[in-house]
Amino acid sequence: MRLLHTSDWHLGQTLHHYDRTHEHQHFLDWLLDTLDAEATDLLLVAGDIFDTANPSAAAQRQLYRFLTEARRRRPHLAIAMIAGNHDSPARLEAPAPFLDWFGAACVGQVHRLPDGTMDMERLVVPVRDAQGRIAAWCLAIPFLRPGDVPRVDGSSDHADDDADADADPYQAGVAALYRGALELALARRQPGQPIVALGHCHMRDGEVSEDSERRIVIGGAEALPAGIFDPAIAYVALGHLHRPQKVGRHEHIRYSGSPLPMSFSEIHYPHQVVSARLDGEALAEWHAIPVPRPVELMRVPPTPRPLEQVLDALRALELPPLPDSLQPYLQVRVTLDGPEPALRAKVEAALDGKPVRLARIEVSAAGAPGDAP
Repeated sequence: MRLLHTSDWHLGQTLHHYDRTHEHQHFLDWLLDTLDAEATDLLLVAGDIFDTANPSAAAQRQLYRFLTEARRRRPHLAIAMIAGNHDSPARLEAPAPFLDWFGAACVGQVHRLPDGTMDMERLVVPVRDAQGRIAAWCLAIPFLRPGDVPRVDGSSDHADDDADADADPYQAGVAALYRGALELALARRQPGQPIVALGHCHMRDGEVSEDSERRIVIGGAEALPAGIFDPAIAYVALGHLHRPQKVGRHEHIRYSGSPLPMSFSEIHYPHQVVSARLDGEALAEWHAIPVPRPVELMRVPPTPRPLEQVLDALRALELPPLPDSLQPYLQVRVTLDGPEPALRAKVEAALDGKPVRLARIEVSAAGAPGDAP
């Protein structure tokens, strides 16, 4: 079985008020081709599908058109998606009955049964092959808020597990939820059927962007230990952190990262998706596939400089003519000794006629960065 892991699409995002619909559509079109090229059986989308809890109609159309085209081109493609901290759980789950029939499982939140226990059935998704047979199992665990996780009694048989040893109640609850979902999957799987997991969370030692990832701070325990993922899980597809990375020394626990830079701090990230091959119940191999960037993000100069040097650098910019939707975004970085009321006007004059979109002016004064008014 081949899976493709992606996350953090942030459909509907704007970059300093500039619309990014064209860039997102370019990614989705590329992703359709990549699903074919990789002969993908299972597409995993690990949360933050939308940029806000109330996405525009245009952003929602992008998602559902993509899903429709993906299934048209690959009729037996299985799809599993979860909500991230940017998504509205209820909004994402609203079309779930249709999506289930369509072959796309979408889990926005954890539900409870009438007796108050967790509804694990909705979190354990069977993945079917082209013949309709169950080929794998997916633990589809969305972004978890404090009320989403079970309370863990200190007397539990698992109270001394590595994952729970130094955890607060939230961490222990997350571990218990994954453990409960895994136990159900293990009870149902047949020999040779791998188990994969989805998650949208901040793992310990994960590298965070300067300014684009919304912090997940819950009771002081933001970062989760890798021990919450049992070795029986062949691959863990994570979302939330925008820089692609593995978790600790675990090759099978990975963040795919965002397909587009969400801010200027992510210019140098190797934006990618991850293709993995499962052999029986284990991960056989994986490789990263770089995502092409249709619109560049530029910092001029690369580090802050005095105003006159910055203006000279802007005047010297030579860029090929481009349509508006492909013009690069520009962050100007300048140091000032004092107030400069005409700063924006001077920058705009230096850029006059150049095919570039001025997105941000970063001002540094006495070592303190900031934004120009």
